[in-house]
Amino acid sequence: MASSLSSNPSESLHADVLRLLDRLPNSQHGELIQLVLATIVRMAESDIDRLDWKICAASLQDMERAFKTFYPYRHVRKIAIFGSARIMPDTPEYALAAEFAHRVTQDGFMVITGAGGGIMQAGNEGAGREKSFGLNIQLPFEQGANPFIEGDPKLVPFKYFFTRKLFFLRESDALALFPGGFGTQDEAFECITLTQTGKSSPVPLVLIDKPGGNYWHDWHDYIQKQLLKRGLISADDPSLYTITDRLDVACETIANFYRVFHSCRYFGNRLVIRLNSELSDADVEQLNENFSDILVKGRIEKSQPLPQEKQDMADGYSHLVMYFNQRDLGRLYQFIAALNQFGAPTEERTHPERK
Repeated sequence: MASSLSSNPSESLHADVLRLLDRLPNSQHGELIQLVLATIVRMAESDIDRLDWKICAASLQDMERAFKTFYPYRHVRKIAIFGSARIMPDTPEYALAAEFAHRVTQDGFMVITGAGGGIMQAGNEGAGREKSFGLNIQLPFEQGANPFIEGDPKLVPFKYFFTRKLFFLRESDALALFPGGFGTQDEAFECITLTQTGKSSPVPLVLIDKPGGNYWHDWHDYIQKQLLKRGLISADDPSLYTITDRLDVACETIANFYRVFHSCRYFGNRLVIRLNSELSDADVEQLNENFSDILVKGRIEKSQPLPQEKQDMADGYSHLVMYFNQRDLGRLYQFIAALNQFGAPTEERTHPERK
């Protein structure tokens, strides 16, 4: 009847936690791990329900699976493809999505879909299994994984929409939306909202329809009539997305977004923009003349990598620094488009941002 530590889950967990705590001082991310553990301890000492704990546990399990799946591909460009699960393989929209996915993989991207049928299946089919991810959601209907991603280790099951959406946006360097229903509309508005509010890093958002189609044009008419004319959005917010019925335009829009622009992030109240090639003093002066309205103070200036960036491997990139007002995100997209007109990348980059 003798028992060992390994045969008692509670004792085994206790031992694992003690070992983790011993390693924290020497761990690369020790402070953050400590913060997570401290948060769980505070929750355990609070009065929350069993259902709350189930939500917390399932969310962490969702994230654990996704983190592990994406980590080996963290330096590979990825494009998320959204669209209806109900579009049949014999439709123009399906063929267009499959061709788009094939083309972007030829440009070095991998493709992320929701792993279901319709447009999602077209994306996985066009990209091929090797270049595909599938973020599947557990639903009572409509959402078994399609045959082009089923069984692949890059198929990640999610219990919750919010954790699934987190990884769509976290891992994607571009977003492509094809016609769809409520889910697609939700994804379109969510992507734009997170970009407009600065909660998501700038990425190209392309709304693609079949040749001559009016799905996204009708959607844009609603934006213009009900949102823009009422003053509910900024006049520059439509710069956050591109509508097209041509695949060459869609692919060029994505490629051109990273022509000179590499990535951006905040350090304190400064926005640091990494560039694939250095701008001339005249280029920077022109940017200051055209975009001084988005600054809260100072000027747009060249900079060496900041000390805080060393851990992100920022060496080798040119930098611009500015005090962006963090409000005019449509204008920031116009700024990125303007700087992409200058110069040319000095070398081929393997990913628009090292994550």
